[in-house]
Order: sequence, then structure tokens, then C-alpha cells
Amino acid sequence: MRAPERAPAAPPAAEDPAGGAAIVTRGLTKRFRGGQVAVDGLDLTVPAGSVFGFLGPNGSGKTTTIRMLLGLVAPTGGTHELLGLPLARALPAVGAVVEGPAFYPYLSGSANLLRFDAANPAASGRDAARRVGRALERVGLSAAAGKRYRAYSLGMRQRLAIAAALLTPRRLLVLDEPTNGLDPQGTREVRALVKEIAGDGTTVFVSSHLLAEVEQMCTHAGIMSHGRLVAHGTLTELHAGRSARLRVETPDLAHAAGILASLGLADVRAAGEEVTAELGEHAPDRVNAELVRQGVAVRGLAVARPSLEEVFVGLTGEGFDVDG
Repeated sequence: MRAPERAPAAPPAAEDPAGGAAIVTRGLTKRFRGGQVAVDGLDLTVPAGSVFGFLGPNGSGKTTTIRMLLGLVAPTGGTHELLGLPLARALPAVGAVVEGPAFYPYLSGSANLLRFDAANPAASGRDAARRVGRALERVGLSAAAGKRYRAYSLGMRQRLAIAAALLTPRRLLVLDEPTNGLDPQGTREVRALVKEIAGDGTTVFVSSHLLAEVEQMCTHAGIMSHGRLVAHGTLTELHAGRSARLRVETPDLAHAAGILASLGLADVRAAGEEVTAELGEHAPDRVNAELVRQGVAVRGLAVARPSLEEVFVGLTGEGFDVDG
């Protein structure tokens, strides 16, 4: 059996003055008429080869930033580069899905992609069918190539939009809320696809307000609040300095809470049948041994690192609408 043809690699990098960064912004600002500032002095660096989660509640400036990066709206201040190049030179190596896919409902998936491909003046019509077939295979839609778009599930529609963005090799893929509105299965499909695309060497920039999805999908993240970037880095760096919490399941709440406080654990809380506290530098096994030594009936003990939602709240003091 012949092995499935693999998509060609992304175009080779040109000389990169950005020092290995796929996206660099300096002071990027967008102010609308009437004085509303949607993006305020954005300084952002997205490492090449990363899956970068661009996080923030709806209205925090994420989509406006993406539209500036892609040249869809003009910034009122600051500069930005993609792939170490000015925008006009970088765009042929950039794919994007912004604010939802738009296709002809009565045409099949392959027929829709053929129309997208025909709109590309740099693409040879002679190889169009091959490019479309390869793109459909890459997103797992080969079996549904002849199915009408209106019969596609939401997850299939999102994957078709990504296929349209990948008809030609890309070094950077920009996705605006790619899992918004999807059911769990569609979400898993898109998440797996993003990881696969990144594994082939393409930098993926993912805008999202779903923090749990970003934690499972991304290597790096930036957090937006009211148009400002409040933090960015690897997920490990974002969690650094925020103590993990120890969770102890026990019927002896008051006794356990007192012991944890006496050991120096901070922010001890008791509720239901669980006592929690900031672990700090304490070793969980030693804390457990001390609880048992002093007669606490420990039914369960676990250490939970702070979620991205907790990181966001710690940075901004605001809640985060994780469900949209």
C-alpha cells in the first residue's frame, strides 16, 4: 500500500531579523473614533515553532490585534513584523482563519476549496486538485470531500476552514477562536489538528477565551486585559511564582487545618470534606506524614498547580468567563 502523501514543508525561512520570532509587535495600538482604545501599546514576541495561546475575555482586544497583524485594519501606533519581514512580504507564508469560516453551503468541501485555490494568483491551476486533496487529507476530511458543506458538522466546518488556510505551505497559521461553539468531539479534533500542524514546523497563533483549551494545546501564552498585555511566556513561566495548592480529603477538617497552619502553609481553607492550602516549599509527602502522625484520617491528598484562570485572576484581579 502506498503511504499517504505528506504535505510539503513550510517555506524555508528567509534571513530573520526578528531573531527566530514568528510575530513581533512594538507599541502596537488601535484607537477607534470617539477615543476608545482597543489595543494599547502591545509589546509581544511569539517564538517561531510555538503554539501560542492569545488569551483574554471577549472584548479584551484579541481579534483587533489579529486584524492589525494581518493588515485587515490599520494600527494607530506602533509597529509589527511577521516572520521577521514587513507585512507585504510575509503574507504569502501566513494562513489565517478569522471570525469564522464562510463557504458556499450547496457546494462540496472539495468544490469550495477549489474556489479558494482559484482566487490565489500565485497558484497554478494545473495542480489545484492535488493541492485541494492534500489539504483535505491533512485535516482529516478526505472521506467527506464530496459531501455538501451544509451537511458538515461544526467541527468539520472549522477543519475545512483550516484546510483553506493550508492550501499552500505556511510558516505561520493564525486562528481566531478555533474551538468556539464546538462540541467536545469537534474541540478534540481541532486541538489534535493544531498540534499536528505545529509538529510539521508551522508556528500556530491561537486566539481564545477558553483557558482550559489553551492549557491542553499551547506551549506559550499571552494574557490580554482591557487592551493591554499583562503577561506572556511559556506556560511554565506563567505559572512560576504561583504556589501549587495542597488538597486534603478528610473528615477531621478543623484538626487538619490547624496542623497545616502550624506547619506554615498559607491560605488554609476548609469546606465540605476538604482542606486546601498553598503548598509553598513544603514537601507533600512530609505534610501527609505529619497529618497521619497527629491522628488525621487522610482519605486523599493531591497537589494542584494553579490553572490559567487562577493565573489570570492573580494578575488582573478580575474573573474570567471560561465558558464564553
